[in-house]
Amino acid sequence: MPETAAGTSDSGRWTTPKDVVAKLHKRFDRGEFLISLALGADFEPVGIALRGPTAGELGAMFETARAWVRAWECAAPQGVRLEYREVGGRIIGANRLPARAWVDGYEQLWTALGVAATVRRFTGLLAQAQARDLPAVRDWAAANPIKALGHAGRWSALLAAVAWIERHQRPGLYVRQVDVPGVDTKFIEANRAVLTDLLEVTLDPARIEQAAPRTDFVRRFRFEPKPEYIRARTLDPSVTLIGPFTEASLRVSELAEHPLAASRVLVVENETTYLALPPLPDTVAIWGGGYAVNRLAPLAWLADRDLLYWGDIDTHGFAILNRLRAAFPAARSVLMDRATLMRHRSQWVRETTITGADLPLLTADEQQLYRDLAQQVPGPAVRLEQERIGFGWIETALHRAVGSGRAARDTSDAHRYRAPVSREDS
Repeated sequence: MPETAAGTSDSGRWTTPKDVVAKLHKRFDRGEFLISLALGADFEPVGIALRGPTAGELGAMFETARAWVRAWECAAPQGVRLEYREVGGRIIGANRLPARAWVDGYEQLWTALGVAATVRRFTGLLAQAQARDLPAVRDWAAANPIKALGHAGRWSALLAAVAWIERHQRPGLYVRQVDVPGVDTKFIEANRAVLTDLLEVTLDPARIEQAAPRTDFVRRFRFEPKPEYIRARTLDPSVTLIGPFTEASLRVSELAEHPLAASRVLVVENETTYLALPPLPDTVAIWGGGYAVNRLAPLAWLADRDLLYWGDIDTHGFAILNRLRAAFPAARSVLMDRATLMRHRSQWVRETTITGADLPLLTADEQQLYRDLAQQVPGPAVRLEQERIGFGWIETALHRAVGSGRAARDTSDAHRYRAPVSREDS
């Protein structure tokens, strides 16, 4: 399989033995030769044309040319066969110069490149996969030899993990339950990418969650994910969560099946504010944790509650409110109004990143305030955090929101609710 001339020597023009080895190594490092070996293909001889002195250069640089020939005859890589050509003329006579370097077989190639140990390691990986009765993994390694060699030091553990998962994994198991010596959750996380490759060629496609991204190992291979929790506390002593306890962290999956008794739920973004909330009748507070409000979506029973949301007055606070309304359209905002913002001008801070996303689920008043914040009408990147609002103002607004809740829910469009304005703002 003749090839074009390889790179030139350091002197700038004539091919050296190192140039030929480098050219062969490029192909080896791409895995070409190992793929052919794994497939059992016959070796196709490789010929590399050598750029050497021309007839004119022989006359002008005879000693340099002779040294080049001597270098090839004395230092040609072992396993490389040289093909010669005659160059010369009447003045210098005919001279026999190396014209092409040939490699005629696998063994000669391994010798020329000094990779015999690497090849043995690679064939050992293939044999291990076959011995584990994982033919698809063997085929993967045969097609991806360099990637497989990159995992040679942990290949045995990878095969054991794949074999265990293929034979024992079922929905409901945690990754922690993969019972293979030397394989723990840290090992699986560190080798998630290659394990994903190997499992995808091993498992029946029906056992793979195709909608889950390849980076989500747990969901993609249908292991049990870590449960989502919601932290809740009662704001009314007559409303209990669990026995005598006023606060609890509850699994979302279980809370979805067992609604809270209160008729009103107040979702608060900031933890400190959540902890300091005043007593409110028939009300349970949930710590939303910013964009973590997505965890509330499975709680379908919230649609039957008077659902209040209180977040920071900034563009992201309104984006979170919009996201909550995607699941619960009747959710009302509280303390996210212009009166609250302007009352606490001295407490404003700067919002680090401003979002200008379209938020179609905001009310008209919320939408106007959101647009003003996004366009920095009140001032540069204005933000009012929950914990900076005066507590007396909070108590007044929350009690008014609770009092107006029933009337608001009786209207045909709960989104027309407007936050109460204190007399101090009138």
